[in-house]
Amino acid sequence: MKQYPIAGVGAVVIYNSKVLLVQRGTQPYKGQWCIPGGKINFGETLQQAAEREIFEETGILIEAHEPVYTFDIIETGNSENPSRLPFHYVVTDLRAEYLSGDIQAGSDVLDAAWFGKEEVMRSDVQELTRNFLERWWIKGGPV
Repeated sequence: MKQYPIAGVGAVVIYNSKVLLVQRGTQPYKGQWCIPGGKINFGETLQQAAEREIFEETGILIEAHEPVYTFDIIETGNSENPSRLPFHYVVTDLRAEYLSGDIQAGSDVLDAAWFGKEEVMRSDVQELTRNFLERWWIKGGPV
């Protein structure tokens, strides 16, 4: 059976000099703080998927805009089946504007919070997330 990557989307929401992050409740990166997002449903645009996912995960209403970062997540198999690929996602993060709402962590995340620039550099922020935000937001350089 042929396998294909799963398309995902995230939203980089900056409001009052803080970025919205979620502590993931599932793999990949369970327990780590990441940019909120998830899978794209068939027929959804990137923007529609980002707006839906961010509301589901955080209770925040956003308006999603252009892509700012795209990356792969490929997790290899375990010791019992090393050739198995349990995860292969291609994720596109979009710049997004906060519209309204108070944070309420959804059922598929452990927590959700606003992080300042110094807080993003914490060790429990997922490495791809931390590196991207450091380049794009903190230092304001190209990704």
